[in-house]
Amino acid sequence: MNFLNVPYAEKDEARALGARWNPGKKRWYVPNGVALDAFAKWMPKEGEAPAAGGSGKPGSGRVDAYAAKLVTGSLYVEIAHDCNPFEPCAECAPQLAGSGWTAARASLLHSLSGLKR
Repeated sequence: MNFLNVPYAEKDEARALGARWNPGKKRWYVPNGVALDAFAKWMPKEGEAPAAGGSGKPGSGRVDAYAAKLVTGSLYVEIAHDCNPFEPCAECAPQLAGSGWTAARASLLHSLSGLKR
């Protein structure tokens, strides 16, 4: 899956070429197996931050739609597919484990378990 930077005015053109909308990430993408040549004008340039969502590169992250600011947590991990990180699948479990995200989550849960209501 390759995410695209499609302006709103060009969304119908991207859709006609085969791009799909990812409502969770609020991004247009090219499904796996579809040739990328027709989408060249919307592909993120090298070193360019994507319009929204995130690329998994340092300094990238999701965009807060209300504030229009890039929001990146210290343990933000871009998962290439729609997966629940609290129940990671075999594909993303190694990525989460290697990022420190799993350890931070365990530490947070341990801290929360000590709180009294």
